[in-house]
Amino acid sequence: MYFRQVKEIGDNFSYVIADSNYAIVVDPSYNASQLIQLIENLDRPLKFIINTHHHRDHTAGNNQVKNHFHCQIIAHHLSGIDKDREVDDNDLITIGELALHVIHTPGHTPDSICLLIDHKLLTGDTLFVGECGRTDLMEGNSQDMYYSLFHKLLKLPDATKIYPGHDYGPTPVSTVGNERKTNYTLKPRTVSDFIEFMKTP
Repeated sequence: MYFRQVKEIGDNFSYVIADSNYAIVVDPSYNASQLIQLIENLDRPLKFIINTHHHRDHTAGNNQVKNHFHCQIIAHHLSGIDKDREVDDNDLITIGELALHVIHTPGHTPDSICLLIDHKLLTGDTLFVGECGRTDLMEGNSQDMYYSLFHKLLKLPDATKIYPGHDYGPTPVSTVGNERKTNYTLKPRTVSDFIEFMKTP
């Protein structure tokens, strides 16, 4: 499996995943030109663009990449973006040898999803290295974020590698186990304590 983390402009990460026949892009962001060149060099048709949520800094390159490769856009059914296919919690996105498990992780936004493939977890803006996503923006919800983090992502094996949507931490990649030990937002708390914690500036 080919797996590439891409960052060209700003701090947004995009991802290219491919087998020997097909390619997928996650969150084109502002990296569209670099992604197009990279996929053309791979010489494999791009079949899907997957968005982890609807925020503009993750979807900005959707149309440019879609129009170039004539591929489909996939997002959670609650997402208001222009999409060709909707997914929900526990769905599988498959093409060729690739199979991405969809984990619905609301909190940052209602349509937030994470993607698990081959022990790699693409976390969008749900979980960063050393941080978690904001819940004080429009449609954010701290209670939802609590359940997404503690009842879904932290249930995954410690060796699961974390690939976030932004380059905010000391390293671009981490693991569930490392974040469990070092990420101050993941300190054990009750739901009410977490809600109060997320109100702290």
